[in-house]
Amino acid sequence: MTIETSILAKDAASEPASQLVEAPLAGEDQPIVIPETLPILPIRNVVLFPGNALPLTIGRESSRKLLEESLPQGRIIGLFTQKDPEQNDPGPEGLHRVGVAASVLKFIRQSGENVIIVINTLERIAIRKVLLAHPFIRAEVEVLRSALPADDKHWQATVQQLRESALNLIELMPDVPEQARAVVREMEDPGRLADLLANSLSLDAAQKQDLLEELDVEKRVRAVLLRVSARLEIAQLQQKIQKDVASQISDTQRRAFLREQLKAIQRELGEGEGAEEQAAELRKRLEEAAPPKDVLEQADRELRRFSHLHPASPEYSVIVSYIETLAELPWSKLSEDNLDLDRGQQILDRDHFDLEKVKRRLIEYLAVRKLKPSGHGPILCFLGPPGVGKTSLGQSIADALGRKFVRMSLGGVHDEAEIRGHRRTYIGSMPGRFIQELRRAGTRNPVMMLDEIDKLGRDARGDPTSALLEVLDPRQNHAFVDHYLDVPFDLSQVIFIATANYMDPVPPPLRDRMEVIEIAGYTDREKLEIASRYLVPRQVEENGLEANQCRFESDALVRIISDYTHEAGVRELERQIGSVCRAIAALFAKGQKSEVTVTKEMAPGFLGPPKYIRETKLASSKPGVVTGLAWTPVGGEILHIEALRYPGKGGILLTGQIGAVMKESAQAALSLVKSRVGELGIAPDAFKGSDIHIHVPAGAVPKDGPSAGVAMFTAIASLFSDRPVRSDAAMTGEITLRGLVLPIGGLKEKTLAAQRAGIKTAIIPKLNEKDLPDVPAEVKEHMEFVLVETVDEVLAAALEKIAPP
Repeated sequence: MTIETSILAKDAASEPASQLVEAPLAGEDQPIVIPETLPILPIRNVVLFPGNALPLTIGRESSRKLLEESLPQGRIIGLFTQKDPEQNDPGPEGLHRVGVAASVLKFIRQSGENVIIVINTLERIAIRKVLLAHPFIRAEVEVLRSALPADDKHWQATVQQLRESALNLIELMPDVPEQARAVVREMEDPGRLADLLANSLSLDAAQKQDLLEELDVEKRVRAVLLRVSARLEIAQLQQKIQKDVASQISDTQRRAFLREQLKAIQRELGEGEGAEEQAAELRKRLEEAAPPKDVLEQADRELRRFSHLHPASPEYSVIVSYIETLAELPWSKLSEDNLDLDRGQQILDRDHFDLEKVKRRLIEYLAVRKLKPSGHGPILCFLGPPGVGKTSLGQSIADALGRKFVRMSLGGVHDEAEIRGHRRTYIGSMPGRFIQELRRAGTRNPVMMLDEIDKLGRDARGDPTSALLEVLDPRQNHAFVDHYLDVPFDLSQVIFIATANYMDPVPPPLRDRMEVIEIAGYTDREKLEIASRYLVPRQVEENGLEANQCRFESDALVRIISDYTHEAGVRELERQIGSVCRAIAALFAKGQKSEVTVTKEMAPGFLGPPKYIRETKLASSKPGVVTGLAWTPVGGEILHIEALRYPGKGGILLTGQIGAVMKESAQAALSLVKSRVGELGIAPDAFKGSDIHIHVPAGAVPKDGPSAGVAMFTAIASLFSDRPVRSDAAMTGEITLRGLVLPIGGLKEKTLAAQRAGIKTAIIPKLNEKDLPDVPAEVKEHMEFVLVETVDEVLAAALEKIAPP
């Protein structure tokens, strides 16, 4: 016997509900009255008894039509079981004589054509007269009342016997919920109790229909009691046999018997071989991978445990995954290096324009690998703004060496387990990213690109940058231990190449393990060459065009570079070229063009109005206005620093999103000017009745750093000495209170920005003379560099000469 909580009709398969519509609940406080006329819903393979709430799945079109048309008028329907369950659309003659009236509580429309209704069965009913047969049955019905026997002791004993037999049977059934006991124990109506038990007994539809049609409660109770007693006797006999057999079998025999039985069941179900056979297969795969001896010993210990585990054990799948990971790692698989330096140079030149310093360092790296293949080379880190080709350089190195290339993005990684892996005690544990990537690469010596190493995060789950210290140390990573593997793995043959936009976020210990190779931004000439050689052909091909269908004039590319991009790299430039190619592809697809040559006049038609207006040199010289040079992660910029004097009490106001360091530079510049009023020709009391306002335009952009000290000093000195600053000169440098000019960083990026703005003279610290070889030749051709050591030299070069009287 099973106590059922729901019964699904067999006229459709059940699907997830996607729409729920509830019938109105008006009048629920009043007793439910069964109308004399009801729509009749045929059901098959199931017989329903009064007093049950359950769902029914409706799949037939006629049944759906019945519900859709009848429910808006009333929630009561008739449910009658079909005589022939195979008949798809039975008429009134195909239904049993007695059914039940039911109230529809919910109407659920599924994603397909099926619907589900939740009903509460009310009373037995019989069809008195059929009023409508198509498209669904509607008939006059009569409620069938059950005849109750006289309330004597014999009747009470019969009902009590039925209740006790049902409770005893429930005790022998392990899956029956506790609520079923309470319902059987507390139900007072004998007819309802008989209906409940009849509904729950494992009887066929014909037997249940006989019980449904029995209106004499006494006969119905006795019939149900007979069936419950028979089921109880069988259950008690099964329990006795089970106890007798168990007492005659020892624990050892029982385990052996059950193990053999389990193997036989698995073979019948086609679930594969047992744990011992699978362990042998895993051991064979592991030996083929040829790991070190200590790894084999660790794996053997796990396999011995595995061979005694039941497949349903939680550790079963954990050990299988662990051994499979060990077997799939490239313990002894190495790619053979191609150390032809000429070929390496050709590949680097093929994939990248210019970057001679970087290419020279990479060829040196390959030369060392050729002379000493077993050596541990340094960890390279390409430092530069976005879009300058850092990641593609790593791909070129892999191509030159003939090794697999693996790119691992570290941006946003903030869990140490991403590097070292999860311990196998956790559910869903897995190796760290390094082991996973080596597993996919299938070789122990790929070129592994650690992209965006400066974007690593840190939180309560650990510090990934600290976990990288072991990975990137050539003298430690030969025995890297992943928490998941718990055995050493040799990473010393992997060529690690990191990339970063700037090094400030990288901790000093990690920075110490890498050799930083700086890649500066491109000049406009370099961008033009890159666009002509690489970007235009690639975008023409990617957008379905032929080389002869779309051409770009050099002037058009120059205009795109100057008016539609504002970056140190070429990523945005490629996007803009792609936008033009897509527009041209649309013209070809419409049949409007056969060949297009893009000119500079056509650029606004494809890309719209210019997006960027670059800062240019000052149109005229004016006291208190100086052009400074700044460095940003995406390249250099020029800054017009403005100083204004107005009546006040000698204070200073700084605006333009200036950081703390830049504010300190302004204070130092003001103090330095005040200390040199005599040398600068400024009246001694000029500062007493005046306030100074220093503003750096582009106020929405944060700015910081000490390199604007020279420019601020010059602006204040120019303002109070009333001497204009040269409009074609720009300057950078940090100052001290002694008037010395200290070196700065990013000289190449700053001078590129000055050259784009039309600056003719760059005033830079003398100590930065060592960085001039990195400045592009085209910048040196069009710009004069003035090297200064003191602020006096700065003023001499920056301020316009005073004409003699």
